[in-house]
Amino acid sequence: MNKKIQSALISVFYKEGLEDIVRLLHSLDIQIYSTGGTQQFIEKLDVPCVPVESLTSYPSILGGRVKTLHPSVFGGILGRRDNETDLMEMKQFKIPEIDLVIVDLYPFEETVASTKEEKLIIEKIDIGGPSMIRAAAKNFKDLVVVASKSEYSLLGQMLKEQDGATTIEQRRRFAAKAFQVVAHYDIAIYNYFHPENEWKVLNEAPQHTLRYGENPHQKGLFYGDWNKIFNQLHGKEISYNNLVDIDAAIQLIREFKTTSFAIIKHTNVCGIASRPSVADAWRDALAGDPESAFGGVLICNAAIDKATADAISEIFFEVLIAPSFEQDALKILQSKKNRILLQLAPNAPVAKSMYKSVLNGTLMQDIDEGNFEKWEETGGRNSSAQEKEDLIFANLVCKHLKSNAIALVKNKQLVGKGCGQTSRVDSLRQAIQKAKQFNFKLKDAVLASDAFFPFNDCVEIAHGEGIGAFVQPGGSIRDKDSIEYCKQHNLAMVITGMRHFKH
Repeated sequence: MNKKIQSALISVFYKEGLEDIVRLLHSLDIQIYSTGGTQQFIEKLDVPCVPVESLTSYPSILGGRVKTLHPSVFGGILGRRDNETDLMEMKQFKIPEIDLVIVDLYPFEETVASTKEEKLIIEKIDIGGPSMIRAAAKNFKDLVVVASKSEYSLLGQMLKEQDGATTIEQRRRFAAKAFQVVAHYDIAIYNYFHPENEWKVLNEAPQHTLRYGENPHQKGLFYGDWNKIFNQLHGKEISYNNLVDIDAAIQLIREFKTTSFAIIKHTNVCGIASRPSVADAWRDALAGDPESAFGGVLICNAAIDKATADAISEIFFEVLIAPSFEQDALKILQSKKNRILLQLAPNAPVAKSMYKSVLNGTLMQDIDEGNFEKWEETGGRNSSAQEKEDLIFANLVCKHLKSNAIALVKNKQLVGKGCGQTSRVDSLRQAIQKAKQFNFKLKDAVLASDAFFPFNDCVEIAHGEGIGAFVQPGGSIRDKDSIEYCKQHNLAMVITGMRHFKH
């Protein structure tokens, strides 16, 4: 059923875009009620406005904490227009009907992000706003609620086209959006008080509709704001699979502090190296597996220069991510229209939790932070200084490979990797085969394993190829088998106490 709007209550923190709505409401002879800063804003537009205080007979009190929390306001919002008792009581207490509620919320999340001062943060917990939004959304049969400035254009178009009237379907859609806004707000407040147990509103409105999901026959949506993480400088629309690999790439590169370049394919690292220059890091990352790099996602933790851009442009890739690009480099890289170029945002937020849909629910876990809990040299000798650097590097890389995972590293370059195999020894064989395919000599290389060695076969096979140092979390009832082999053959074996499964 269509409802003609006769009156509106407006109380917002953000005034952007509000002027057009206020003038439109005035042109439609809609009575406007307001309070505080919003009232002042409206009056400066020379638009008549009734102060909420004239309804409540109370001024704004307690430093603005109490303004609209009054039966004269909530009665006008919650009163059922088809209920004779409600109408009689509204008439008895001189409560006006309110047909449109435009209310947004104090910037709680923005305040948390900008200050550590709890007094300021607590004052940005909105009370009246969520209450009015929920009340108006509950009574969507009789009024329309707008809980976000992102809805102003839709409201304006609707009022113009329908001469100030709304349909039940429209009011219901606005109500659904309003409940989503309040749910997100409440979760943000909960997360502030319980940072160790962060929640998310998993069904909040998606901000990006993707071309499709993992495959063309699957629907794909992204829930979140990727503009907080990166700025797209060039290229085609980002796909579902791009996003999965972009996430894997960013998680990986955050582990490395020195200049490093990495190549990701289907979330696995297929090449990575740390070097003094970006160009050298790119060259050695690519050398690790130039075959798998085709169509991959590339990431660097330093600025992309012209020399590196020239070298990168020799292969086909989907995405390149970096903190910055020199202008000459950008010009070279933009020569292909579909290449996705992403500039990482400085101080981009880092998720503390990860989620996965399983069965009829959702799994949540902390992200896998850290590299090792201890550094226990248990082999026939201690690792050398060079081996230790490579073992630390290899263990970080291995952490970002799908289990069962083996990483072979030499001079801070991934020279072989095995991942996603159903047995650890198969992953090792895959890693050795990859290294040999691209002519790497494994003498003096090191090996990292994401989980313990259940037998000594992996150590024995790797030793046969010239590998002399190993790092693994330990924890097997047969740890001693691998340790004893290392002792007998003068090999280094480090136990970290931290497993890095990735499924």
